[in-house]
Amino acid sequence: MTDAARPADPNPEGPIVLFDGVCNLCAGAVRFIIPRDRRGRFRFAPLQSDAGRRILAGKGVETSGPGAPPPETGEPPASLILVADGRTYTRSGAALRIAAGLDGGWPVLAVFLVIPAPLRDLAYRFVARNRYRWFGRKSVCELPPTEESRRFLDASEYP
Repeated sequence: MTDAARPADPNPEGPIVLFDGVCNLCAGAVRFIIPRDRRGRFRFAPLQSDAGRRILAGKGVETSGPGAPPPETGEPPASLILVADGRTYTRSGAALRIAAGLDGGWPVLAVFLVIPAPLRDLAYRFVARNRYRWFGRKSVCELPPTEESRRFLDASEYP
Protein backbone atom coordinates (compact mmCIF):
# COMPACT_ATOMS: atom_id res chain seq x y z
CA MET A 1 0.00 0.00 0.00
CA THR A 2 1.41 3.40 -0.92
CA ASP A 3 1.40 6.37 1.40
CA ALA A 4 -1.05 8.14 -0.92
CA ALA A 5 -3.54 5.25 -0.64
CA ARG A 6 -3.14 4.91 3.12
CA PRO A 7 -5.66 6.81 5.28
CA ALA A 8 -4.24 9.22 7.83
CA ASP A 9 -2.44 7.24 10.50
CA PRO A 10 -3.75 7.95 14.03
CA ASN A 11 -0.37 7.44 15.68
CA PRO A 12 2.65 6.94 13.40
CA GLU A 13 5.06 6.65 16.33
CA GLY A 14 2.88 4.56 18.62
CA PRO A 15 3.64 1.18 20.15
CA ILE A 16 3.93 -1.72 17.73
CA VAL A 17 2.40 -5.13 18.41
CA LEU A 18 4.15 -7.92 16.53
CA PHE A 19 2.09 -11.08 16.32
CA ASP A 20 2.20 -14.51 14.73
CA GLY A 21 0.20 -13.81 11.59
CA VAL A 22 -0.73 -17.43 10.89
CA CYS A 23 -1.87 -18.24 14.44
CA ASN A 24 -5.63 -18.06 14.98
CA LEU A 25 -5.17 -17.16 18.67
CA CYS A 26 -2.74 -14.35 17.87
CA ALA A 27 -4.93 -12.96 15.09
CA GLY A 28 -7.84 -13.12 17.54
CA ALA A 29 -5.80 -11.14 20.04
CA VAL A 30 -5.31 -8.40 17.43
CA ARG A 31 -9.04 -8.42 16.67
CA PHE A 32 -9.60 -8.09 20.44
CA ILE A 33 -7.16 -5.17 20.83
CA ILE A 34 -8.38 -2.99 17.94
CA PRO A 35 -11.88 -2.12 19.22
CA ARG A 36 -10.60 -1.66 22.78
CA ASP A 37 -7.92 0.78 21.61
CA ARG A 38 -10.25 3.59 20.61
CA ARG A 39 -7.39 6.11 20.67
CA GLY A 40 -5.58 4.11 17.99
CA ARG A 41 -2.31 3.93 19.95
CA PHE A 42 -1.25 0.47 18.82
CA ARG A 43 0.05 -0.44 15.38
CA PHE A 44 0.47 -4.01 14.19
CA ALA A 45 2.73 -6.17 12.06
CA PRO A 46 2.83 -9.93 11.61
CA LEU A 47 6.14 -11.45 12.71
CA GLN A 48 6.37 -13.14 9.31
CA SER A 49 6.09 -9.87 7.36
CA ASP A 50 9.01 -7.85 6.04
CA ALA A 51 8.15 -5.10 8.51
CA GLY A 52 7.98 -7.60 11.38
CA ARG A 53 11.37 -9.11 10.49
CA ARG A 54 12.95 -5.66 10.15
CA ILE A 55 11.60 -4.53 13.50
CA LEU A 56 12.86 -7.73 15.18
CA ALA A 57 16.29 -7.33 13.61
CA GLY A 58 16.43 -3.63 14.52
CA LYS A 59 15.55 -4.36 18.14
CA GLY A 60 17.97 -7.28 18.42
CA VAL A 61 15.21 -9.74 19.33
CA GLU A 62 16.71 -13.19 19.19
CA THR A 63 15.14 -15.71 16.90
CA SER A 64 17.04 -18.55 18.53
CA GLY A 65 18.01 -19.53 22.04
CA PRO A 66 16.08 -20.50 25.16
CA GLY A 67 12.35 -20.37 24.62
CA ALA A 68 12.64 -19.88 20.86
CA PRO A 69 11.47 -22.61 18.51
CA PRO A 70 14.08 -24.69 16.71
CA PRO A 71 15.26 -23.03 13.46
CA GLU A 72 13.96 -25.91 11.32
CA THR A 73 10.36 -25.17 12.33
CA GLY A 74 10.46 -21.77 10.68
CA GLU A 75 8.32 -20.44 13.53
CA PRO A 76 8.71 -16.94 14.97
CA PRO A 77 10.39 -16.52 18.37
CA ALA A 78 7.21 -15.66 20.24
CA SER A 79 3.51 -15.30 19.66
CA LEU A 80 3.33 -11.67 20.80
CA ILE A 81 5.95 -8.91 21.06
CA LEU A 82 5.40 -5.27 22.01
CA VAL A 83 7.82 -2.56 20.93
CA ALA A 84 7.08 0.60 22.92
CA ASP A 85 8.94 3.49 24.49
CA GLY A 86 12.24 2.30 23.06
CA ARG A 87 11.91 -1.14 24.70
CA THR A 88 10.90 -4.60 23.55
CA TYR A 89 8.55 -6.70 25.66
CA THR A 90 7.76 -10.36 25.11
CA ARG A 91 5.39 -13.00 26.45
CA SER A 92 3.28 -11.97 29.47
CA GLY A 93 5.12 -8.63 29.77
CA ALA A 94 3.92 -7.70 26.29
CA ALA A 95 0.36 -8.91 26.91
CA LEU A 96 0.02 -7.06 30.23
CA ARG A 97 1.47 -3.83 28.85
CA ILE A 98 -0.91 -4.01 25.90
CA ALA A 99 -3.80 -4.48 28.34
CA ALA A 100 -2.56 -1.42 30.24
CA GLY A 101 -2.94 0.65 27.06
CA LEU A 102 -6.51 -0.41 26.30
CA ASP A 103 -9.71 1.42 27.13
CA GLY A 104 -12.15 0.26 29.76
CA GLY A 105 -11.16 -1.91 32.71
CA TRP A 106 -8.32 -3.77 30.97
CA PRO A 107 -5.50 -1.62 32.45
CA VAL A 108 -6.20 -3.17 35.86
CA LEU A 109 -4.46 -6.33 34.58
CA ALA A 110 -1.16 -4.44 34.76
CA VAL A 111 -1.10 -5.21 38.51
CA PHE A 112 0.18 -8.66 37.51
CA LEU A 113 3.44 -7.02 36.39
CA VAL A 114 4.51 -7.16 40.06
CA ILE A 115 4.75 -10.95 39.73
CA PRO A 116 8.22 -11.94 38.53
CA ALA A 117 8.30 -12.56 34.78
CA PRO A 118 9.52 -16.18 35.05
CA LEU A 119 6.41 -17.06 37.06
CA ARG A 120 4.03 -15.09 34.81
CA ASP A 121 5.57 -16.64 31.72
CA LEU A 122 4.97 -20.23 32.82
CA ALA A 123 1.32 -20.08 31.79
CA TYR A 124 2.06 -17.88 28.77
CA ARG A 125 4.64 -20.34 27.41
CA PHE A 126 2.29 -23.28 27.95
CA VAL A 127 -0.44 -21.63 25.88
CA ALA A 128 2.03 -20.36 23.25
CA ARG A 129 3.54 -23.83 22.85
CA ASN A 130 0.10 -25.35 22.22
CA ARG A 131 -1.56 -22.48 20.33
CA TYR A 132 -1.56 -24.16 16.91
CA ARG A 133 -2.93 -27.42 18.27
CA TRP A 134 -5.70 -25.74 20.28
CA PHE A 135 -6.63 -22.81 18.04
CA GLY A 136 -5.28 -23.83 14.62
CA ARG A 137 -3.31 -21.91 12.08
CA LYS A 138 -3.84 -20.29 8.71
CA SER A 139 -1.67 -20.67 5.64
CA VAL A 140 -1.37 -16.87 5.30
CA CYS A 141 -1.97 -13.80 7.44
CA GLU A 142 -5.31 -12.19 6.68
CA LEU A 143 -5.46 -8.44 6.24
CA PRO A 144 -7.97 -6.47 8.30
CA PRO A 145 -10.90 -4.53 6.84
CA THR A 146 -9.91 -1.30 5.07
CA GLU A 147 -10.80 0.93 8.04
CA GLU A 148 -8.38 -0.92 10.31
CA SER A 149 -5.65 -1.47 7.70
CA ARG A 150 -4.06 1.93 8.41
CA ARG A 151 -2.87 0.51 11.74
CA PHE A 152 -0.91 -2.32 10.08
CA LEU A 153 2.66 -1.66 9.03
CA ASP A 154 4.14 -2.75 5.77
CA ALA A 155 7.81 -2.98 4.83
CA SER A 156 7.93 0.46 3.21
CA GLU A 157 6.95 2.10 6.51
CA TYR A 158 9.62 0.57 8.67
CA PRO A 159 13.06 0.88 7.05
